[in-house]
Amino acid sequence: METVLVVGATGNIGTFAVTAALRSKRQVLAVVRNQKSGEKLVKNIGTSEGVTFVEADVVSDSGVRGVVEQVRAGKLPSFQHVFTCVGADYIPTALQDITTELLRDNMSRGFESNFFAYRDTIGYLLEQGKPATYTICTGAMGDLGWWPLPAMTQGPLFSMATAASRENEETNVRFNEIYLAMRVEVDEDAKQHGVTSTTEFAPLYEAILSRPEIRSSRVRVMSTADIKDIKYEKKSRQVEDL
Repeated sequence: METVLVVGATGNIGTFAVTAALRSKRQVLAVVRNQKSGEKLVKNIGTSEGVTFVEADVVSDSGVRGVVEQVRAGKLPSFQHVFTCVGADYIPTALQDITTELLRDNMSRGFESNFFAYRDTIGYLLEQGKPATYTICTGAMGDLGWWPLPAMTQGPLFSMATAASRENEETNVRFNEIYLAMRVEVDEDAKQHGVTSTTEFAPLYEAILSRPEIRSSRVRVMSTADIKDIKYEKKSRQVEDL
């Protein structure tokens, strides 16, 4: 049975990825901060069946690398898919009020952690030589700029996704970016706030996992209609249009 490595597994989007992976009859290797975070994920998805937990500091440049080393050593299950979605602060701080400390902390969590995850897992996926996927979730805030701090963490993720899409156009790894322009929360919170739930959102990632024609692309999710009627465009085509 295939396994999906989820980096950032306990957040709203991470919970969506775990839910989708399990629904697609795959197992999950969930990277969590600590035992309490793992328990939070179990509460939100309603089960621990099919999920292997591993504790790691994904903000550290050696956190995900350590997880891969454990996989290579046979201490953790092998994985064929990776989903990354480590986020930073979603707060409306004005540009002039962003301290150097706050900026660096958010860039570390919102960008560097996702970069480390790609850098330290892509080699493993390529070595397998079998069909694999790598999916990263970015946010439309990076283009809208309503809240500067989370917007600035998205900019470099867009560029990284473009580079990774180009690098993997002809490899065994289907790299894709989910460009999210709507609010998704764990089921309990979504019901209270009137937004899309992780369970409702799950079919999107299920489709990405199962449809080989979706590769090196940006999958745009602008409304709930885009969850099932998937809209995607090759990242290279976006660049050529510049």
